[in-house]
Amino acid sequence: FQDVHVETSKDGAGVSLIFTVVEKPLVREIRINGNIEISSDKIREAMALKTGSVFSTGELAKGARTIKKLYADDGYYLAEVDSTTAKVGKNGIRVTFTVKEGKKVLIKSIGFEGNRIFSSRKLRKQMETKQKWFLSWITGAGTYKEEVLKNDVNRIADLYYNNGYINVKVGEPRVRLLPDKSGLEVIIGITEGEQFRTGQLDFSGDLLESKELLKSKLKLETGDVFSRGVLRGDVFTLTDLYADKGYAFTNVTPLSKVDQAKRTVDITFEFEKGDKVYIERINISGNTKTRDKVIRREFKLAEGDLYSSTALKRTKQNLGNLGFFEEASIAPTKGSAPNKMNLNTEVKEKSTGQFSIGAGYSSSDGILGQGSITQSNFLGLGLKGTLSASVGGKTQLYNIGLTDPYFLDTNWTLGFDIYRSERDYEDYTRRVTGGDIKAGYKLSDQLSTFFVYKYEVKNLFDFSAAFLADPTLLTETDGTIGSLYGSITLDKTDYRLDPSSGYTSSFSTEYAGIGGNQKFIRFIGSSAVFFPLMWDTVLSLKGEMGVMLRNGKDIPIDEKFYLGGINTLRGYESRTVCPIQVNTTNVVDPITGISTPVYSYVYLCGVKEAFFNLDW
Repeated sequence: FQDVHVETSKDGAGVSLIFTVVEKPLVREIRINGNIEISSDKIREAMALKTGSVFSTGELAKGARTIKKLYADDGYYLAEVDSTTAKVGKNGIRVTFTVKEGKKVLIKSIGFEGNRIFSSRKLRKQMETKQKWFLSWITGAGTYKEEVLKNDVNRIADLYYNNGYINVKVGEPRVRLLPDKSGLEVIIGITEGEQFRTGQLDFSGDLLESKELLKSKLKLETGDVFSRGVLRGDVFTLTDLYADKGYAFTNVTPLSKVDQAKRTVDITFEFEKGDKVYIERINISGNTKTRDKVIRREFKLAEGDLYSSTALKRTKQNLGNLGFFEEASIAPTKGSAPNKMNLNTEVKEKSTGQFSIGAGYSSSDGILGQGSITQSNFLGLGLKGTLSASVGGKTQLYNIGLTDPYFLDTNWTLGFDIYRSERDYEDYTRRVTGGDIKAGYKLSDQLSTFFVYKYEVKNLFDFSAAFLADPTLLTETDGTIGSLYGSITLDKTDYRLDPSSGYTSSFSTEYAGIGGNQKFIRFIGSSAVFFPLMWDTVLSLKGEMGVMLRNGKDIPIDEKFYLGGINTLRGYESRTVCPIQVNTTNVVDPITGISTPVYSYVYLCGVKEAFFNLDW
């Protein structure tokens, strides 16, 4: 109620109380005027004041502040918001917010006071808040957000804490509008203090291992510059060490003793292990399509097992690597007893099937039309099926295949493919019709083997003039090939579908001569390393090396190693660089008769010559 009035009157032997109330009006309409940069819908969504709610002056003022903050977060630091009200009907009110957006004002400079150890440039790199630059209209750099700037204070403090400056004090940022109103200036004051080093390291409490073994697990070492970040990581390491033995609720508390005179920090890790914990139930929800067994077989923990934090982390990785879910979370909860735990797994299914049809153009294939149907979770059983066709100016590809990554719920993979392809290369056209049967076995979560037997019927035709000029190249232009392929792969990436850290290495061999009239032996080794960088970018370094050997017959020209194209050798068309012929110019010493090679080069598959390539 907006107002409550009480009146009393005598009524015989008693007293009558009369309450007179005035109801608060209801908000019938909210109008927003003057807003151009931020939509009315976005403003209404952010405000607590809604149409149909009870009106109050407090909510009105709060709404104005909300709008002003929206504009400030978008760089309109000078925006002004006025509010007015008008009666509507018997008990309604219309609220009108009028916005004067003003000019967008960005952070022009970020400065520091008192920093001796780290340069202002290095400190600015720690911050999420950035100074404006000529691409701010794209990146958003220079936008002032109060919450982000406050968090930047913690980021700067962490830099000092992690470099031994445990007494550092980072002041509240001072933000002011420059006199010419061309931008904002941010000043942050810092008192750095002295640098401290790590002193004695000790352990106490419920010790399950020797102090020597525990110390070997630490990254902190006596005499090193003290780092709070490294200390935090060591606490996690020691906690996981106990958690992998079943002590899920272990507490590791780092007790510090600071010696201001010696400028050292002694650390004692105190352990409270608690009870061993067993997995009681694994509950799964949210899987509207994927069957329970597909999810359960990715678990490294089973009901009745001792708890293990490493196994739980690996399970989360496995669920992510499936690629079936938008989200997959595992929440440990208390079981029916203090030493029992339930793992509540909740997933959110995503579309795993894809139907596509389209047309396009590429530099290698010309005009391209394609259509495909793929399903990586067929029938909710985790089966991977594909039916695809691609037809272009230089390429025709057709494929049908099905793979079961857990055949009969074992670690075996079993599948097949039937395919036909025709590709127009620079020196010939290659047509292949074939099929394969493939099997693999997962030795561990990170180590796997794979075997493929394929049989193909091949035809080479439409040879170029340069190719026809050398009759030695025309051997085995048509033929059949039956080969057995085997590989072993070590995958230590964080996420197989889209890795950001870790590495992969593989070695494969292919023996052709098990059926068919073409024979050879091929070995290939490859590795890839992934490094996370700033701005959610990833640097990957990849390398591959291969060797081919004769297996009683000459190696078919189309099976040799080729380079060219954006994936191998930029500047050359696909498969235009290959080891057809090597010429060497020799100089013979007239006295000794010794022949010395002085120059060599490799012919390309056309008429070009390549001497050297650096790809980075």
